[in-house]
Amino acid sequence: MKLANPEIRNLMKEKQIPVYAVAAVMGVHENTVFRRLRFELSNDEKAKFCNIIKKLAEQQEK
Repeated sequence: MKLANPEIRNLMKEKQIPVYAVAAVMGVHENTVFRRLRFELSNDEKAKFCNIIKKLAEQQEK
């Protein structure tokens, strides 16, 4: 079975951003993030996730 949203999962892995950090920015529990990633997201939702991950990665580099 192929996982949904592989680009978001790979970006989190590549940037070494934990799911709980993304969840904290979104204001939800980390399980909610996992549930949202189970099914393919709309392009707007994907962009939102990617922006959060990139911002967290920038903060981590500082």
